[in-house]
Amino acid sequence: MSGLVLRAGDTAGGAYALDVTPERAGWRFSGLKVLRLEPGGSETLRTGPDEMVLLPLSGSCAVEVEDITYELAGRPDVFTAVTDSLYVPTGTTLTVTSAGGATLALPTARATRRRPVAYQGADGVRTELRGAGQASRQVNDYAMAGGLGTDRLLVCEVLTPGGNWSSYPPHKHDEHSEVERELEEIYYFAVRPGPSGPGVAYHRTYGTAGRPLDLLAEVRTGDVVLVPHGYHGPSMAAPGYDLYYLNVMAGPAEDRTWLMTDDPAHTWVRGTWESQDVDPRLPMTRPVEQGGPT
Repeated sequence: MSGLVLRAGDTAGGAYALDVTPERAGWRFSGLKVLRLEPGGSETLRTGPDEMVLLPLSGSCAVEVEDITYELAGRPDVFTAVTDSLYVPTGTTLTVTSAGGATLALPTARATRRRPVAYQGADGVRTELRGAGQASRQVNDYAMAGGLGTDRLLVCEVLTPGGNWSSYPPHKHDEHSEVERELEEIYYFAVRPGPSGPGVAYHRTYGTAGRPLDLLAEVRTGDVVLVPHGYHGPSMAAPGYDLYYLNVMAGPAEDRTWLMTDDPAHTWVRGTWESQDVDPRLPMTRPVEQGGPT
């Protein structure tokens, strides 16, 4: 199952550190690009059949789209703050420039409805603390239950303090039912480095009897895991190394709803959280001063 793990730079080209399209992933909807701009750099993008969110991972930028320029204040890095973001619909040409240099995540989804361009300030990002004890983590909602209004695209980021597990209990969303939606998912990882060098984390995905899949991967900054189906989790932050991942999801359902079911063997773990405190290291990130349209 090595094809489900993309190492940093595996799908890079030109200014892109990552370029995952639905075709390259072998599915129908979800995609993710990571664009790196040098100081003074500029890139013109065309969304084509995809809707897109511009989400600064580090640095700031200006985005010119439909004769309006949006200033994205961004952030120093993903472990420091949440960020402002911009939604861009299908069939749109946009130009991104950065005076000081920036790295941008560009989550995409193959869309059928064309929604308007929309800016979201960092102070509008809903932050939720989930789990407890060593399963404590922080979820930042950019386009999930709240946040940017998209057609099919769902986007959030998760921060897990060193030594904790997230995406736990393991869960799946690979069929359509009253309690579940079919969603293709991309995990994009960053690991906070330690005093002696880069950090490391681990991720698990496994299938069902009818759709087998077996993946346990070591991940580092810039690595990607594709989840076409099956139970996924935990994502494990090694002691001493905080873990970040960006989740990008999309699927065929038109209700744009995130519904999942736990692995029944492990769902009992949720009941133990009532007697545990949330990790005091959370929340890890908060808003910085926002930009906006100019």
